[in-house]
Amino acid sequence: MQAPLLNLIVIRASNPPELAEFYGNMGFEFQSERHGTGPEHLSSHVGGSVFEIYPRTPASADTTAVRLGFIVDSIARVLQRLGSHADIVSAPRISEWGTRCVRRDPEGHKVELLEA
Repeated sequence: MQAPLLNLIVIRASNPPELAEFYGNMGFEFQSERHGTGPEHLSSHVGGSVFEIYPRTPASADTTAVRLGFIVDSIARVLQRLGSHADIVSAPRISEWGTRCVRRDPEGHKVELLEA
């Protein structure tokens, strides 16, 4: 049996445009979408996967416990573009997978950056 491939990540935000700007500094490009009568949200299609930011509502589940991980060309360049918009969880350091660091996005999701 072939292992499944990840094709969708959805996180929720109290300020979706601000969060899209944060991830835009990492290289994601977001477009506004709405499916049927669902809420308007922001969507980025990357490498066969979809990364979406939905508005947080009182009835929606909190996604801040989700940890996201992205491979980037240069951690230094990403951190420079992010500037002070990302809280440091762990500074860049060499690991068995490559150089990695963890930041917290403006909504509180932990974001691991890996420079393989």
